[in-house]
Amino acid sequence: MSKKEEKSTVAVTAAPPGIEGPGFFATRIDKVVGMARANSLWPLPFATSCCGIEFMATMASDYDLARFGMERLSFSPRQADLLMVMGTISKKMGPVLRQVYEQMAEPKWVLSMGACASSGGVFDTYSVLQGIDRIIPVDVYIPGCPPRPEQVLDGIMQIQKLVESESIRRRDSPEYKEMLAKYGIE
Repeated sequence: MSKKEEKSTVAVTAAPPGIEGPGFFATRIDKVVGMARANSLWPLPFATSCCGIEFMATMASDYDLARFGMERLSFSPRQADLLMVMGTISKKMGPVLRQVYEQMAEPKWVLSMGACASSGGVFDTYSVLQGIDRIIPVDVYIPGCPPRPEQVLDGIMQIQKLVESESIRRRDSPEYKEMLAKYGIE
C-alpha cells in the first residue's frame, strides 16, 4: 500500500450488481448533502467594528475566501446560512442581532469573530453585551483582537467540518430543540 492509500478514510467496497462502471458512485445521501452544504455556505457578515476590517482583508485577493465557496456574501438573513458576528455588540444592538438570527432559515450556523463578539473584549461596561452567546447559540469562536485572516480561515474551516459532519436530522432532534428553548427561540 502506498502512503496515499494509508491516509484515506474512505472505505471502498464492492459495487452492488448493476451499479458499476464509469459515471457511477455509491454513497449515503447525508454525506452528499453535508459536502454540498459545507462548500456552498452563504455568509451574512454582521460587522460593527475593527473585526469587520479583518474580514474584508480575508475576502480580498491575498487570502481569497472565495476558494471555500463563500464568494457570495448575503446581506439578507433570509438568503444566508452562516451568520458571522464581528466586533462589539452593544446591548441595544442585541435585539437586532437576535432578529437577524431568527429570520435565517434552517439550517443555520453562527461564527463569533473576535474578543468583543465572543466575550465583550476590553469593554466590560454596562452597555456592551458580554458575548453574543447570551442571546443566540454560537457554533465556532475565533479568538483575537482583531483576529488575523489566517484565524478567520481556520474558523471557516471549522464551520465547514461541522456542516459536513452534521446529520440531516440533527435540527429535528429533541436536544437541538431544547438548546433553542434555552435561548427562548421556537
